Amino acid sequence: MKELVLLNFELMKFENTGLFHFDKSLGKALIAQNDKNIDFTIYSDQKSLNYFDGHANKLLSTLKTKLLFWKFKKYRLVHFTNQYCRLSFKYFNCPKVFTIHDLNQLHEPQIKKHKLNKHLRKLKKRIDLANRVIAISNFVAKDIASFFPEAEKKIKVIYNGADKLKAKENHQPKYLPTKSFLFAIGFLSPKKNFHTLPALLKGNNYELIISGIETSYKENILAEALKYNCLDRVIITGTITDDDKAWYYKNCSAFLFPSTAEGFGLPVIEAMYFGKPVFLSKYTSLPEIGGDAAFYFNSFEPIDMQETFTKGIETYELENWKEKIMLHASKFNWDDTAKQYLALYKELMLE
Repeated sequence: MKELVLLNFELMKFENTGLFHFDKSLGKALIAQNDKNIDFTIYSDQKSLNYFDGHANKLLSTLKTKLLFWKFKKYRLVHFTNQYCRLSFKYFNCPKVFTIHDLNQLHEPQIKKHKLNKHLRKLKKRIDLANRVIAISNFVAKDIASFFPEAEKKIKVIYNGADKLKAKENHQPKYLPTKSFLFAIGFLSPKKNFHTLPALLKGNNYELIISGIETSYKENILAEALKYNCLDRVIITGTITDDDKAWYYKNCSAFLFPSTAEGFGLPVIEAMYFGKPVFLSKYTSLPEIGGDAAFYFNSFEPIDMQETFTKGIETYELENWKEKIMLHASKFNWDDTAKQYLALYKELMLE
């Protein structure tokens, strides 16, 4: 008899976010790697459920469904795939797996203390009810253990995979650069630190393309571009398609990710799959994920960043880092991630 496992993908409805891509990629890999002893039910909105047509049971995320969830006693295990899930842990009297992507609030000095404490209290309640807490990096695991020491024995690290994107032949992105360009992608927020990047255009002819959900932080980036007299070479595209993203990864001269708060950093590995030089901040999880196949900004002082970038490009070209970078990226794949989750599900269902 198959074991019934519920995958809570309710936040897939927010497209162009890391949580959307995590659930989509993990769900497909779990289905592909399943040995048929598990019968998956995916809980999400209708559009997201369509990604799994014919491969899993579907449970539509509605207010009515949530109100009736106390009746759902049939599941042998439930996986809550992020720390922002809205479904109550208390509905389920079965093993619960809880994936925490980051505790970035701890590393954002601008966050108000009462908001941070409220978030941590809510997180603690969920951690207490979970049977296993999955951290997506050792950095996140240390954060969890530091603030919730009672949960240390529950914590297990399972790295994310990363999609190995392919650029379609003859595809052209909505914005087609006219010269060599640098690429960055992510939600436009202060923690992404994208406003430091226009300084890298000084003394060269690169364009800088930044893609992601736009916010008022965009004005900070453009102000720096104006300061460095490169406003005509800084392009903020807004959200883009996967095909556009693959094209930019394939054709960029380098990928830039100066974020100061990351639990993992999926775009880093996506870019590495194309063998591109990546330039990262040295904060939170990024040194762990980039390893010795990335270049790191020692500070965000413009001159220091410019020197790091210039030396990094020279090293990449002279020492032929492309193969080294692609080999590093191959360590992060969704099939391996899915196999680890499946083994954990089975372990918990046998307890």
